[in-house]
Amino acid sequence: MKRTLSITLVSLFYLMLTSFSALSPSKGTVEQEAEAVLKKQILKEANWALKEKPITVTASSSPRSAGGKHDFFSEADYFWPDPKNPDGPYINRDGLTNPDNFLKHRKAMVRLSKIIGVLASAYKITGDEKYVRQAVLHLKAWFINPETLMNPNLLYAQAVKGKFTGRNYGIIDTIHLMEVAQGALIMEKAKAFDNETARGVIKWFADYILWLNTSKPGIQEKTVKNNHATCWAMQVASFAKLCGDQNMLDSIKTNFKTNLLPNQMAVDGSFPLEMARTKPYGYAIFNLDAMTMLCQILSTPKENLWNFSTADGKSIKKGISFLYPFIADKSKWTLAPDVMYWNNWPVAQPFLLFGANAYNETSWLNTWKRLEHQPQVEEVIRNLPIRNPLIWL
Repeated sequence: MKRTLSITLVSLFYLMLTSFSALSPSKGTVEQEAEAVLKKQILKEANWALKEKPITVTASSSPRSAGGKHDFFSEADYFWPDPKNPDGPYINRDGLTNPDNFLKHRKAMVRLSKIIGVLASAYKITGDEKYVRQAVLHLKAWFINPETLMNPNLLYAQAVKGKFTGRNYGIIDTIHLMEVAQGALIMEKAKAFDNETARGVIKWFADYILWLNTSKPGIQEKTVKNNHATCWAMQVASFAKLCGDQNMLDSIKTNFKTNLLPNQMAVDGSFPLEMARTKPYGYAIFNLDAMTMLCQILSTPKENLWNFSTADGKSIKKGISFLYPFIADKSKWTLAPDVMYWNNWPVAQPFLLFGANAYNETSWLNTWKRLEHQPQVEEVIRNLPIRNPLIWL
């Protein structure tokens, strides 16, 4: 009788354990499931990337740029010609993207991000160094070769005709260098990733970190109160990780805990400054993705930002829990629809996958699985810097 009872209890325990495992995937399982979802897509895109030649900022220019051949230039998305003064300074129309702006440098950077991201992902999956050799060609073109490199600053980003030759808000454009830096970090130990490339890439990003922290636009962007400050920190954290700059990483951690999270998040987990915009849904998603990536980049066994909470209960888990119902079922959204691109969100948002990984939330993972993993709309891609999540896990 005792033996039968013992077997029954063991069987019951096993059933409970397997049921719990099915509901709450381990961190390893989340990564494995993400790879299963993305592997075919990654290898297909990596095959495309193997055939692509480098295109840097020196391949195109705009007569409206105040910079030189090696300077990144873009124009502010929401500024348009003034109907009352067509030849005068542009005017703001918040949330409405001007399709006639100069975008070639931004598109080239997004292309670089896509190429390095998929090559690094394919290398992580297969270990084949052909992907690294191809990535090195692009890294050298952008960051080392004197004829084609980009200067490590954003003095001329998001300019406004008749008003600004560049603005601090343009610094957000280089969120697309994050997967470039992370891709380099993934590939740096490969034999094909030569010392010259490693030193040159790290030097470029170290110089850019310095500019982001000491220039007037960089300091202005760091102290903005909304998603721009989050994205400044997210970028610097990513670049500092590549450069092994622990002092900078520690500084960003402190900024996250004492400024970004407590000052941008409400006690219910929402982001009031984002939700007051003309595109509240898209901006809430965007800022939550950025906050989540800060946790993913900065967390260590000694200091896990996923578990951090302010005295009044604000945390990244509360932020994801607040927004998740509107991602799982968009019809529940209580605010006005975004003025543009309302139908294009959500996609496979990073906060769903990394949140599932951190908190063992199967529902978040399953929602991530069913959403779009290959968005084609430029506005969505512009606001989705993490498109190759395997290199971050």
